[in-house]
Order: sequence, then structure tokens, then C-alpha cells
Amino acid sequence: MKQDPTKNAAYTVDCEDYVHVVEFNPFESGDSGNLIAYGGSNYVVVGMCTFQEEETDIEGIQYKTLRTFHHGVRVDGIAWSPETRLDSLPPVIKFCTSAADMKIRLFTSDLQDKNEYKVLEGHSDFINDLVFHPKEGQEIASVSDDHTCRIWNLEGKQTAHFLLHSPGMSVCWHPEETFKLMVAEKNGTIRFYDLMAQQAILSLQSEQTPLMSAHWCLKNTFKVGAVAGNDWIIWDITRSRWSAISENLFATTGYPGKMASQFQIHHLGHSQPILIGSIAVGSGLSWHRTLPLCAVGGDHKLLFWVTEI
Repeated sequence: MKQDPTKNAAYTVDCEDYVHVVEFNPFESGDSGNLIAYGGSNYVVVGMCTFQEEETDIEGIQYKTLRTFHHGVRVDGIAWSPETRLDSLPPVIKFCTSAADMKIRLFTSDLQDKNEYKVLEGHSDFINDLVFHPKEGQEIASVSDDHTCRIWNLEGKQTAHFLLHSPGMSVCWHPEETFKLMVAEKNGTIRFYDLMAQQAILSLQSEQTPLMSAHWCLKNTFKVGAVAGNDWIIWDITRSRWSAISENLFATTGYPGKMASQFQIHHLGHSQPILIGSIAVGSGLSWHRTLPLCAVGGDHKLLFWVTEI
């Protein structure tokens, strides 16, 4: 008998508002728990969660809100800085957001008295993705509907500016060779830039459009995946979100019936999804740093799905 892959979320966390975006901290922060941030209509919440898959004395999920940051406008994107540390004195929480007002906000907090943010302005249309430099965290890359990819330092100055041929949808930094940056455009073009030479060194092209999202597999950077048209497309450069722990797992969200979001986890060894979840309203998608576990934002909820590797 064929097993039905449809499952409800394994864990949920109630929230005060609709969740527009959710992001696990992808970096080691010096604590056994997992930092997670989610954004609503005018705030960002930073919390800590631990799952029973990590700690045997926990039943289900243990969640604690660490700080709520006033944002003043809808949060569209969140990116964590590798400078975030919970084992330092005082602790350091650092992340940036993209917002409906086309601005980037850089937040820094010690979870006590210091709560600062800086506004980075320059984009003239909606910002679709942003990411920190994965090593030092001293630069931020962003892409926008204004047909640009921009690199910023933490003072808000632009250090590089690439003109695109269509809206920029996704941007990823190479985890090791940090002079390499991947930029995906809505017209189906994915370019890899050399930031030292400030020029493109490789490009991929999807025949399907529009391209809505692309992601570099951080476990095997020869693999790139993208959602374009109605398809998930995978390139192997040697010949949209990947799991952080396996080069064979990736997850997608979509609206197949236009009535509800559908969340799917795929494995490259299987032709069909290995897990399907249905969400009344869903947005945002983020993988846990060490577990085969995904977070999705919903209506006043965070939802978590767990699968096998």
C-alpha cells in the first residue's frame, strides 16, 4: 500500500499576528538552542526553539521569545548575521530586514539595553531577497524589482552595484569562496559574480519563466535549484530551498489550488514529494541548521514539519 505523504505540521507556535516571513539562524551561535526570527505587519520577533529530536527531555517543541523589535512597516525578508552570538558577554543579536517601504534595516541588540537599527536606502522598488556575507558578516547583498543587485557595508554605503536585465528574485553567497555571489533574475537567468573583479563569471538559463526563487545548495555548491513557471529545476554545474544538512533534500511552497498554500519536501532519490503539507495561508520557508525540519509562517502561527533524511 502506497504511503500517503500528506502530513499536518509536527509542531506549531502561536503568534500575535500573521507571519509574513520566518528564518532560522543558519550560523552557529554558541547555544544549544536554535535562534529563529519571524516578521509580521510591523514587528520582528526573535525567539529560541529546541525540538525533541535534539533534546530527549523535551516533549515536542520548547519555544521562548527573546525580544520583539518594533519595525513600523510590513516585514518582507529577514537575514541573520554570522556575528550573532549567545555565548558572548553581552550576547549579540544581529540581523537585517527588507520591508514594504523598499528599505533595509540593520538591527543590533544585546537583549538588554542596547537595541539599535540603521536604515539602508537606495533601492527604488521592492526588495525580494537579502543575505549577509557568511564569514565576517560585514557586508549585505540585496536584489530588487528595480533590476539591481547591491552590496552594502554595515554603515549603509554601497560597495558594489550590478545592473540586471529583469527583477532580481534571489541572492546567495558562496559559503566558503565568499568572493562568489549567485543572483537569480525573474527572466530565468542565474548569474554567478566574482565580487573582486565585479563581473559575471558563469550563467545558467531556465527555459521556464517567471523564475520566482533560486537557491544554492550549501552542502554541495555544484547544485543550484530554482522554482520557475510550475517546475522545480535543478542544475549540476559540474556537468528553492535546499536543506542545510543534506544535498538531496529541498522544500517548496506554492498555491496549486489558489485556495491554500501547499508545502512540499522533495528528495532527489524520489520522483514524488516525500512530504506534503497544506496551510490555510502560508509564507516564508526556512530549514533548521542541523535537523531535517522546516519552518513556514502562517496565520498567527509558526508551523514546523519534520522528515527523514
